[in-house]
Amino acid sequence: MQNLKSNTADREIRLSRLVNAPIDLVWEVWTNPEHIKEWWGPDGFTNTISKMDVRKNGEWNLTMHGPDGTDYKNKSVFKEITKHEKIVYEHISGPRFLATISFEAQGEKTFIDWHMLFESKEEFIQTVKTFKADEGLRQNMEKLNHYLSTNLQLRKQTKTGKMARVTTYLNFPGNTEEAFNHYKTIFNGEFSGVGLRRFGDIEMPAGLPPLSDADKKLIIHAELTILAGHVLMATDAPESMGLKLERGNNMHINLEPDALSEGGNVTMPLEDMFWGAYFGTCTDKYGINWMFNCV
Repeated sequence: MQNLKSNTADREIRLSRLVNAPIDLVWEVWTNPEHIKEWWGPDGFTNTISKMDVRKNGEWNLTMHGPDGTDYKNKSVFKEITKHEKIVYEHISGPRFLATISFEAQGEKTFIDWHMLFESKEEFIQTVKTFKADEGLRQNMEKLNHYLSTNLQLRKQTKTGKMARVTTYLNFPGNTEEAFNHYKTIFNGEFSGVGLRRFGDIEMPAGLPPLSDADKKLIIHAELTILAGHVLMATDAPESMGLKLERGNNMHINLEPDALSEGGNVTMPLEDMFWGAYFGTCTDKYGINWMFNCV
């Protein structure tokens, strides 16, 4: 009797990679539609997710927008969800395939094995020929790794103490420094904590594509104390780093600590994070984004 590998080798694609991010972050960007829409797909693609019910038999409806303006509608059904271990979904719109993504924590890194099994050899050949699925998967893995590395650095914020406080966290497409110098003048404020820290000031994770000279000058973290001791924080999140700002995701209210999820949506459960705090996010029933950082 032939083994499974020999039976499926002519209709499958597999790609594995060790990414420099902890498994909780990897799981978050895989299961939260607000994250996955930012990195999913080959180079040049953007995404709209109308439904993503990450549980057994839950639907995932995704429209991928190609660089030429063509829309590609995708419908999948999750077949297995094992937190921090495995995601299995069946792509039921053409082409039909079963995708299995396995995760393995290796210290502060995560090993990802991404496997796609097509219904037939003919469908596999046609998909690779027409859509270059093999190259698309490689590009998708690169975008995921880039997005993970960027978010890992964006989360490494420096706190000067353990006093509970409320801050406003802003995201800019590349002009944080300009905006914060303006706010400093307007509010007669003072930079606090690390002040203005640039991407070029920190050591980026291994495996991340080199930053351009322009991106090195961007701000990874800014902290400004304004009226009545209130603190504004911010980061640059340009599209060159795999991020895309839209109205609604460019501002959060950061609580240290509190909770406001009742009647809203928990976008990231409160979990122990690698920088020594419990961190989570939610959107309240009024559509306001909240961050929680509990030390």
